[in-house]
Amino acid sequence: MKKLLALVLLFAVFSCAKEATYQVGQIKTPQGELLVWLYDDTPKHKEAFLELAEEGYFDDYTFNRVIDNFVAQGGCPDTPEGFAYSVHLLEPEFEAGHKHVYGAFGAGRDGNPGKLSAACQFYIVQNKNGLSRLDGDYMIYGRVIKGMDLVDEMVKVPTDSIDQPLTPITLDVNVIEMTKDQLKALGVEL
Repeated sequence: MKKLLALVLLFAVFSCAKEATYQVGQIKTPQGELLVWLYDDTPKHKEAFLELAEEGYFDDYTFNRVIDNFVAQGGCPDTPEGFAYSVHLLEPEFEAGHKHVYGAFGAGRDGNPGKLSAACQFYIVQNKNGLSRLDGDYMIYGRVIKGMDLVDEMVKVPTDSIDQPLTPITLDVNVIEMTKDQLKALGVEL
């Protein structure tokens, strides 16, 4: 009887255990929702994005540069002085080897010789053939797992002379939790 009771209690504990979840970047725009899987092998970039998203940093910004067959860029805008005064600069993590393929999620940077990334700015590769010429110069640290159809629409909106959308594409960036099964359904292998 004691063994049966122990088995019942053990089963109850396991059935009530919370399913493991994973952090995913969520970018809400007027066009809809994007979900971004952030790579574990680029920990500095992943952590910086998650921190800024949780602080609400990106929510005051927009997708400020959209170029068809190239990228959609959001977060802090480009400035003439670049990111020289940014507190959000990170050493590159190129050893992870991620490529600029369609849907790749990367960190912006200026022309600094150390190829430091600006965690305050991100971009999504929209070119269906990828942008291999950027590999090893710009940091990829995730990929869009839902919403590339929205990015494809976004890069076609009317823009001004610096590729800024005439109607702002606002950002609401969050961190959400997803289960292994939810991620698997979106093509993420854990």
